[in-house]
Amino acid sequence: MCNLYSMTRTQDEMRRLFEEFEAADHLGNQGPLEEIYPDQPAPILRNGEAGRALAPARWGMPSPKMALEGKKTDRGVTNVRNTASPHWRRWLGVGSRCLVPFTRFAEPHHQTKKNHWFEVADGRPAAFAGIWVPQWTSVRKLKDGETTDDLYAFLTTSPNAEVGAVHPKAMPVILIGADAWRTWLAAGWDEAGALQRPLPDGTLATIAPEEAPSPQQVERQPRLL
Repeated sequence: MCNLYSMTRTQDEMRRLFEEFEAADHLGNQGPLEEIYPDQPAPILRNGEAGRALAPARWGMPSPKMALEGKKTDRGVTNVRNTASPHWRRWLGVGSRCLVPFTRFAEPHHQTKKNHWFEVADGRPAAFAGIWVPQWTSVRKLKDGETTDDLYAFLTTSPNAEVGAVHPKAMPVILIGADAWRTWLAAGWDEAGALQRPLPDGTLATIAPEEAPSPQQVERQPRLL
């Protein structure tokens, strides 16, 4: 599962990248992010009742009730695979879809557990196919009590050759180029859902672990459902 990624484009670069989507900029003074972990804020391009917006959201969608039995907190679900689940179907409509821009993402090696990083081999801009929910109230951390947050996660699928060699279980759903972005943000589910598929083999470049950003020590609990 992907529970670490980077978004190192500047705010101006993101504005230009998504210019055709006429999104309001709610990012404030957003700088590049070398390491984004679960439960941290990051930029998304989201649909919404007031139109599209570039805005920060907290990584981790609400967990299903069965996953919260006996727990006092909901740390959130970062990666969504089972889109047939009734829990996720309510957030698959156009109004709940978003793009999650990234420059690199990491997957833990299935044997060494060491993070290996991936990026689009030819440098084309890419985004994860995401879903989001506005102003969700929950207890993410006991010390903070109830908080109300905009939340997001992104879809996963079976891995292509590059990711599968490191992490054979899954990879993020990655959308490259404006045509795929338009489909995800605006098409009906039959068409948009077909994008939940691995990238063609050879699309990603693998970055040696020692060349990637070193992990920071933060409190986190990856979730995949």
